[in-house]
Amino acid sequence: MSDPVDRKNLRITGNHQAVSVPNVDVLDHGQDVVVVVTQAYGPRGDNLVGISDVTFDGHPAVTLEVRAGGRKGLVHLSPIHGDSRKAGFTDIAPGTVCELICPVSGQSLPRVGDIDDGSGAGYYALYLTPQLSDASMVMVSNVWGHYHSRIVDDFEVISDWAARHEA
Repeated sequence: MSDPVDRKNLRITGNHQAVSVPNVDVLDHGQDVVVVVTQAYGPRGDNLVGISDVTFDGHPAVTLEVRAGGRKGLVHLSPIHGDSRKAGFTDIAPGTVCELICPVSGQSLPRVGDIDDGSGAGYYALYLTPQLSDASMVMVSNVWGHYHSRIVDDFEVISDWAARHEA
C-alpha cells in the first residue's frame, strides 16, 4: 500500500475553523491551534473516546487495545493531536510493531496506507464519524514510539504530525 493522500492534488487551506464535524474541536490559543479529537470510531462504529476515566488536560482519552511482543493491554491516548502522552499498557519498547485493536469489538483497526519514511510503519484508521468513511479519519502509526499521525476531514488533511523522537 502507498500513502493514501493524493499529494499532487493535496490542498491545505488553513480553514481549520471551518471543520464542520462535531468530533474534532479546533481550539484557538493565540498563534497556536490545538486540534482535539472528541469522537473516534472503531471498525464496527464503536466510539473509543471516553470509554475509560482517563483524561488529558480535561479531555477524555482515545482508548485502543494494543498487542505487542506477545502481550496485550489497553492504551489510553491523548486526544490532543501532536500530544504523545499515553496511559495504561505503555511498557513497550520503541520500534515494536503493534497490532491496533478496537477494545469494544475486538476487531483490528483497518490499515489505510504506508508511511513513506522508510520505517516500514503503516497508517491505521480511527474514523471520525459512525459512517466509517475514509473521508474523515484519524490515521495512526502501528509502530511504538513512531510519532506519525494525520487527521483528515472531507478528504482534506487538517492536521499532520510527524516527529522524530530519540529512543
